[in-house]
Amino acid sequence: MDHLENRHSFAAVIGDIKDSRHLENRKEVQDRLQRVMDRLNRKYKEDIVSKFLITLGDEFQGLLCGGKNILSMINEIKMEMYPVRLRFGVGIGPITTDIQTEMALGADGPGYYRAREAIEVLKEREKKNRSVPADLCLKMDETDRGKEVLLNTVFDLMYAVESGWTARQREIIWDMLAYGDGQQNTAARLSISQPTVQKALAAGSYYTYENALKNAAEILGEIQYD
Repeated sequence: MDHLENRHSFAAVIGDIKDSRHLENRKEVQDRLQRVMDRLNRKYKEDIVSKFLITLGDEFQGLLCGGKNILSMINEIKMEMYPVRLRFGVGIGPITTDIQTEMALGADGPGYYRAREAIEVLKEREKKNRSVPADLCLKMDETDRGKEVLLNTVFDLMYAVESGWTARQREIIWDMLAYGDGQQNTAARLSISQPTVQKALAAGSYYTYENALKNAAEILGEIQYD
């Protein structure tokens, strides 16, 4: 199997399904998650060093060569899996073992340690019953502590905005994010009027959210394996 070895920084992504044991349709959810993983591996093949795969019944992971499309991938997973709730840990750092390109298994190093640590941070926050627990946490090297704190604060605020969306606002906003071709086209796809789209975007703080997403993605885009 193809593999490579490197000690440069990569972006490890670990995700899992919240409260998966309580899902009534667990097998259906797992099958849908597998289809999402397969689609991401095709769509973002230029970014992916080790393909996304389900490692346990409710957990999945992948390894990326850079950070520019991390948030796009996470958003697509969230959109495809909704209303199933997910959490995501991202770790930036070296991988010190062989990397298998066909599956994100067996590799180890600070990148994965930090992604796992990020997942545990989210779980601890949930246990403490924070009113708006985040669904995404990033861990980086100590030298990037300021950037890490800033990005995680942005992720927390974005999640707080998301949590206030109605079902209709979420549908409209996610269409705008997915296609990016304007209010008229979103209205046509959803068979609603353009003023309805505009009203939903304003009520859901869409442009503030989109700007935060874009700026966070630009910062993550600076992470690139040489």
